Parts: sequence; structure tokens; C-alpha cells
Amino acid sequence: MATSFAQIRSGLQVLAFATVLALTACASLPPPTAELATAQQAVARAGDADADQYAADEVSQARRALELAQAAMAQGREDEARSLAVQAAAVADLAHAYSRRAVADTELAQRRAEISQLRSRLGMEGGQ
Repeated sequence: MATSFAQIRSGLQVLAFATVLALTACASLPPPTAELATAQQAVARAGDADADQYAADEVSQARRALELAQAAMAQGREDEARSLAVQAAAVADLAHAYSRRAVADTELAQRRAEISQLRSRLGMEGGQ
């Protein structure tokens, strides 16, 4: 019995699909350079927001995770580097938020004190 063109075509399709599937499974993610850059920016942003003063533990943790990510990248452990870089960015963003909140709370307290002083002056002036 002769092999038909349809059978050959079907076999080639299966072979092509298997090849694509194998290549996809073997393909790795690109190096985590974007994640490392994002983490570096997040740590810098936290530092610029005075996180060393207002969120020292968090910014320290973020810097350490970034250092570990960079070391893992240098040693070719890209998956670990990616994970650590994402962690560093997240913790740095948290430190940034804590710092911004502390600054806002300080400014709010100052404004409330100013309002209290103004009310006190107005009360004293109104009584004279």
C-alpha cells in the first residue's frame, strides 16, 4: 500500500509541531536586565525620598536583595537574579511609600500646629 500525500503532510505537521514545542520548552527567558534596572531605579527612588531616615529596615532589605540579584546575575543564575530583583524593587517601593507617608505626616503635623497658633492669635486678638 502506497503512502498518500495526506499521510505525509499529516506526519510533517506533527513533526513540525513537535519541533516547535521542543524549541519552546528549551527556550529560556531573556536575562533579567530589565528587572535589575527596575530594582536599581526603585532603590534610588527610595533613597531620594529619605527612606534611610523613615524606612531604614525596608531600604536596607531592598539594597541587600539588589546586591544578591546582581551577584546571582554575575554567576549566571538568571532565575534567582530575576526573583531577587523583583523582590528588591517591591521592597524599595514599600520603603518609598513609607518614607512619603512619614514626610506627609510630618508636614500635616506642622500645618496643624500653624493652624493652632493662628487660632490662638485670633482668639487673643478678638478678646482685646
